[in-house]
Amino acid sequence: MNARVPSSPLTVAVIVPVYNGGAKFRASLDSIKQTVPLPDEIIVIGDGDTDGSSQYAEAAGLTVYRFPQPGGPGRARNLGASKAISDLLFFVDADVTVPENVIERVRDIFARDADVAAMIGSYDDQPGESNFLSQYRNLLHHYVHQHGREEASTFWGACGAIRREVFLAMGGFDETYLKPSIEDIELGYRLTRAGHRIRLCKSLQVKHWKRWTIGSMLRADFFQRAVPWTQLIHRHRGVVNDLNIGISGRVSVMLAGGLLGAVLLAPWQPNVLVAAAVMGLILFTLNARLYRFFLEKRGLRFAAQAIPWHWFYFLYSGVAFAVGTACHLVDRHRGGEKPASLLPSESLEPESRVEKCE
Repeated sequence: MNARVPSSPLTVAVIVPVYNGGAKFRASLDSIKQTVPLPDEIIVIGDGDTDGSSQYAEAAGLTVYRFPQPGGPGRARNLGASKAISDLLFFVDADVTVPENVIERVRDIFARDADVAAMIGSYDDQPGESNFLSQYRNLLHHYVHQHGREEASTFWGACGAIRREVFLAMGGFDETYLKPSIEDIELGYRLTRAGHRIRLCKSLQVKHWKRWTIGSMLRADFFQRAVPWTQLIHRHRGVVNDLNIGISGRVSVMLAGGLLGAVLLAPWQPNVLVAAAVMGLILFTLNARLYRFFLEKRGLRFAAQAIPWHWFYFLYSGVAFAVGTACHLVDRHRGGEKPASLLPSESLEPESRVEKCE
């Protein structure tokens, strides 16, 4: 590790893209404005919002830029980064609140290690919404990040910071993702392929206020994450053994698929129920630490309810992998596959598409 003591504190720009953020966005901004010390810049980008979110930020005296139509958080973050002058770009989602010392923590991470190009945090274990799916999703994310490798392989736009010169040199986020998707993961892949280090700081945690429903969960997991992530894996010709795509996760997907197949076949071949029981036992054992975590955090009833949802997650992840693989093969056959590095640096200056509010 090459530690250094900067001649002056690193400056930090907090960049928040928002599309109709409502009360959660206002809470997010309020938490950023209450940090000690304050960031050197707070830049809000209204991504075609129509609920007055960007006007709220403007009235609060913050630097605000607007797009007339939604175009995705990648485009919005790129614009904010192009306007920032600070050493570090700290991206925060509009539905998270941050701890009071977050700016100090971010500065310290980069000041201690000059080799760290980017860092990410995680959600805490106390999500803002109380319904089961919101609690389950947030706790699952928290667990995965808390058990991930500190030398990370992906970036995370909800709570992630990066050196400004590195971000600009890499060309920023992929703006072809027009809705929240894997634009941050894709950037992380390019960073690591270029030899940059990304650190997962497990103790840096933010509170997530998103309310998940069955529909929003399936849309996000299947269409906005799993399918494009599969295409990304094929483009980069390799699977990174970390976070959601570790070896145990991939084995669990196969076991869940085999278990479902055995159950469906059982009316004609009752003997396959033995195989189903064995696969179910292995699947439970592989993920026992997670289920113990659910039990400790929310009790027996919650853990028992979470297990079938987790197995369902493995099932539709397997389907999404098949769909993503088919899409990749079709794109390659048509010659339309995107290269691994996508964005020219000039894409960070979309002035003709922006109304600046000062």
